[in-house]
Amino acid sequence: MAGGIGIGLCLTFVLLLVVGTYSAAAGLVGAGASGGRVALVKGAVPAKYQGLVEKWGNLCPAINPALLAAQLYSESGWNPNAVSPADARGIAQFIPGTWAGHGIDGDRDGDRDIWDPNDAIPSAASYDCELAKDVASVPGDAASNMLAAYNAGAYAVIKYGGVPPYKETQGYVKTITTLAKSFARPVGRVAPSQQAAGAIYFAQKQLGTPYLWGGNGTPDQDGRFDCSGLTKAAYETVGITLPRVANDQYNAGSHPSRGELLPGDLVFFSDDLTNSREIRHVGLYVGGGYMINAPYTGAVIRFDKIDTPDYFGATRVTRDGAEALPERAAAARTP
Repeated sequence: MAGGIGIGLCLTFVLLLVVGTYSAAAGLVGAGASGGRVALVKGAVPAKYQGLVEKWGNLCPAINPALLAAQLYSESGWNPNAVSPADARGIAQFIPGTWAGHGIDGDRDGDRDIWDPNDAIPSAASYDCELAKDVASVPGDAASNMLAAYNAGAYAVIKYGGVPPYKETQGYVKTITTLAKSFARPVGRVAPSQQAAGAIYFAQKQLGTPYLWGGNGTPDQDGRFDCSGLTKAAYETVGITLPRVANDQYNAGSHPSRGELLPGDLVFFSDDLTNSREIRHVGLYVGGGYMINAPYTGAVIRFDKIDTPDYFGATRVTRDGAEALPERAAAARTP
């Protein structure tokens, strides 16, 4: 991206921006749950599936579109051809035996196709609602009890009067409810990050370093980075482990609007503004409309403006958000 500005001048520039922006943000509060339906944040769900998720995510009170999106993303990363080692299939990762009992003909075309998102996404929502009904008499949060039943079975939820004391099940519930925040459109200001200043400090020290595609900053790479390698390394210095690929980093927290950006937010760029899976570039916002980023081969890590036609959106990284992300192979790194 064009528009780099001088390094020496900008170190002071960034310090002032960070101090000023955080002072202004001191009174912000995190987004809470709304009293109405949960809306999806722009582009988080691929456009071809958004209508299905919005429709079927409101099938019963225990689920919402963001929660359903979090499940699907966690299960398959929106890949309709995904197959797990346990033979779970399709975008919703149904085991064939479970599909036989719970798959529905969502698009009413006369068949129930485990590979067809038009059947699989409605089936996932329908199965969630079946489980919610099975544990409806259990006290506590209906969505958490439903997710626990999905992982451990309805009997365990009924037996323990809520989410059972199984590490795997408690982790699953926390993972999906945390990921759901990344798919929900915030209903208020997103809380400021507590780790952003440290991430910016690391990124500042890399200014002027030549770009390397696939670079992770290791000694054998002469400390060079690509875009997502830089942001991953920056947040690792403050104890947060991000995925290697930019489009998965997008789901590491909630999404502030352009007017609510704070230093430390990740900012993303894509040629398809309707689909977060097509994100191809990420930078670290420093304030004033600028980011630190590793742009492309032949360039150096530098400051660039973020207001370009391919600006996709932003993520305010949280430790819980990063920990909730599924591990995926970084087969195709973004530049």
